[in-house]
Amino acid sequence: MNHTVYIALGTNLGDRLENLRAALDALAPKVHILAKSAIYETPPWGVTDQPAFLNMVVKAASALEPGGLLDFLKALETGLGRVPSFRNGPRLIDLDILFFDDLVVDTAPLVIPHPRLHERAFVLVPLADVAPELVHPLLGVSVARLLETVDRRGVEIFRAG
Repeated sequence: MNHTVYIALGTNLGDRLENLRAALDALAPKVHILAKSAIYETPPWGVTDQPAFLNMVVKAASALEPGGLLDFLKALETGLGRVPSFRNGPRLIDLDILFFDDLVVDTAPLVIPHPRLHERAFVLVPLADVAPELVHPLLGVSVARLLETVDRRGVEIFRAG
């Protein structure tokens, strides 16, 4: 059985564009990408004294269940070179499950939908690229409507070179 999942990717250390490319390549074969957002350069959130991020979102299909997908993504982060840091600190790669079908999950360490996605332009802007009409199962509001409620300043399409 294939599940539809939305995954946020972020990076602000090293070769950020290559970090995203490596993460996208490493998703297969367990996660099949159906659509990719543009890549956005975004200011850091939470801890502001760090480099800017590159962020994107993918819509994907996977046979993995929620816990298995989380384990796979965390192992992928480690395999790509992410080392533990402090909350909202700099990171080589970050992979977060935003939505998983229309499930609502709240068990440590997994919360779906991602608990703060509706507050974050760096998530909502690329998410709206791939799923503007997707309705948040807890808030009952589309991604496009959620995007109207956040400050988008500083979230710009990334232009390499």
